[in-house]
This record gives sequence, structure tokens and C-alpha cells, in this order.
Amino acid sequence: MCEPNVVGDWQEYDEHAGLRVRVHRLEQNEPPRGRDDAAEGLTYFSLRVTVENRGERHYGIHLEDGQIDVRIGSDGESAFIDWRNSQFIEGFDVYPLRRATAVLYAAGPEASLSQVDVQIQLRVEEEWTERRLWAGGIGLHEGSAHAGAGRECLAHQVSNFLRDQAEEGTA
Repeated sequence: MCEPNVVGDWQEYDEHAGLRVRVHRLEQNEPPRGRDDAAEGLTYFSLRVTVENRGERHYGIHLEDGQIDVRIGSDGESAFIDWRNSQFIEGFDVYPLRRATAVLYAAGPEASLSQVDVQIQLRVEEEWTERRLWAGGIGLHEGSAHAGAGRECLAHQVSNFLRDQAEEGTA
């Protein structure tokens, strides 16, 4: 992972010709089967992960719990994942010119939802792909950030962290 993708961007897999994935439709949204009691006081949101096959052969894919990690806020704390309401891709053959989409419901403190990072590690034909990262936030429009937005945000966070560490060292 050199730099994060912006939510809405497609990411191609070099090792699987024609296969690509994206995280999109990150939005504040209540789950269809009701809230989980563990999410009391938290704000729900949903996101979609779509795998598309633009190649010439079919691929067996898996995108299940444990292969999606969602972090929120400037500290990158783990979001609450509502596994009961989420829909995963479990052993599905994606044929050429077809797609498969997983829908994930998660929750976190509303103040932290302006920064959401989603990491995906897809399993294709029983082999693990490299991890891919998407950066976005609730209230940001897909495609509204320029290509280096994730990198600049990350650089800003690293700079702040190093400055904080230097200040703690002199105190």
C-alpha cells in the first residue's frame, strides 16, 4: 500500500487480470434489521465494497468478516461493525463483465465519522491479495477529493504526530 485510494476509486489487481475492487457509497444509514444494542449512542453508517471482473475468466472470491477493517477519526479507532446486518461475499464466482457487492454496516461517534479509513484484503481463488486502503468520510462526496488527498492528509497526520512527540520529549 503506497497511498490510500479515495472512497469511490477503483483499484486493479495486477496478479488477477481484469479484477478490480472499490469502496463506495459511504453514507450515514440505519441498518435494515434494526440497531444492535452494543451500538447505543453511536451513529450508524454503511459502505459498499464492489468487486468487478473485466477479465476473460471467472474468479472465485471471498470477502467476509475479518477481511474488512474500518477505522474512524484522527486516532484511527476501530468502528463498531454490525455483522448481523452486513452482507458479505462468501465463495462467489465472478464471471467476466459481472460484479459482486458486499454491504457493511458500522457505527461510531458522530464526531469521528468525518474521517473513515477502510482496509480490504480480498481472497481470490484461495489466495490472499495485497491489502488496499480507501480514505473518505461521512459528508464528503465521492470523487470530490483530488488524487493526492489521502497522501496529503496522511502526511499532515504524520507531521502532527512527530511534532507532538517532539514536544513530549522536551517537556
